[in-house]
Amino acid sequence: MATKIIMPKLGESVVEGTVVNWLKKEGDLVEEFESLLEVESAKVSTEIPSPASGVLIKILVDAGMTVSADTIIGWIGSSGELVPDLEGETKKVRIDELNDRKVQIGKNEIEFLPVDMEDTQAQPNYIVGRDHEIGFISPVVAKMAQEHNIKLDLVKGTGQGGRITKKDLSTYIESKQTKLVEPEQAAWETPGEGDLFRPAELQFPGRYNQGDVIKKEETLSKQQPDNQNFRIIPHTKIRKTIAEHMVFSKHTSPHVTTVMEVDMQNVVNHRDKNKFDPSERGIRLTFTAYFISAIAHALQKFPIVNSSWSDEGIVVKSSINVGMATSLGESGLIVPVIKNADSYSLTGLAQIVNDLADRARNQKLRPDEVMGGTFTLTNHGTSGSLFATPIINQPQCAILGVGAIQKRVKVINDAIAIRPMVYLSLTFDHRILDGASADGFLAKIVEILENWQ
Repeated sequence: MATKIIMPKLGESVVEGTVVNWLKKEGDLVEEFESLLEVESAKVSTEIPSPASGVLIKILVDAGMTVSADTIIGWIGSSGELVPDLEGETKKVRIDELNDRKVQIGKNEIEFLPVDMEDTQAQPNYIVGRDHEIGFISPVVAKMAQEHNIKLDLVKGTGQGGRITKKDLSTYIESKQTKLVEPEQAAWETPGEGDLFRPAELQFPGRYNQGDVIKKEETLSKQQPDNQNFRIIPHTKIRKTIAEHMVFSKHTSPHVTTVMEVDMQNVVNHRDKNKFDPSERGIRLTFTAYFISAIAHALQKFPIVNSSWSDEGIVVKSSINVGMATSLGESGLIVPVIKNADSYSLTGLAQIVNDLADRARNQKLRPDEVMGGTFTLTNHGTSGSLFATPIINQPQCAILGVGAIQKRVKVINDAIAIRPMVYLSLTFDHRILDGASADGFLAKIVEILENWQ
């Protein structure tokens, strides 16, 4: 009897997942617990093991498709075994011949209409199914081709049987974009010149040239040169997720930021003496561990900061789970969470920080490791920034920004000294915290760091 392959619930609050790639193809033999496919959820990619041994009879959800958790996405059984082609919310249609225009799905008949061509340069409106020249076209590839006006017969496929994958199409788009001519910098983008703000009415109507170049045909402003070229970088899923989360946060919480300065001399001295764990396990003792430790202890003293807003009242969390924003380069960022951070020693925090950061950059995090945070730390100082106004990671109450540690002049007992200093900026939800409580919490962090033993 065939075994269902089900979209797993990869985290406590994960309700859906996106199939990134099938590691096996229909007809392949698979062993139980062997990696079967890769699924993305909550900005984390995870390899899903096979639930049983047998033949991968049917794939119901192609790469690029997003379905709800617990949805049947495929079947494993014996060769030639009959299984349902459609299950639950999954709807997959394969067109065996180019001339096929109607497909029966249950009681409904779907008709695929001929492609309309606006003019001689218009591109085909690719549909999900099989093209006799190109091969099988998945939903995500069809959508990308339409959005970027790409002729798929120009793209070389590396998938099964020469199938064009999402990665193939993305690589093709990127390779074409590298050939574009960068426009001159606009006056308002040049420091000390032009208007203070970009003109809101400026528009760039035009059309795609072979799917990659947009040529400005006319503008409302006559100040820009004609035939200006520029390139568009397609949004990745992680970039869209970050954008939506940031806009949502700014529209949800009234943001206020307070800044204090910390003398890090005692922390620097302690770290210089204990850069590696005495047990010689090779644990790197980074400054991040000190900041997280200080945050965890300060949250114990100010539990109201470890909370979130609800219409019924302020929800104070019993667990202190500190997230640390980790850069993924041009891909964006991710926030792995240290659960029960107040229960670890400094060395224990350092070990967890190093492990989570390394696996985040190598895309090896599990979905539940980026969930459940009650407070977030962002270390923008790694790029030289002195202080910033971070955006709250909803539904949390506050976020702490750490600037670059620099030697600066400080007056101590009316004498001038040079000390390693750092700015800490706390952005908080003014619905929950007032200035006094926010400053009290931040001052506690400063006190812990300056008096480190």
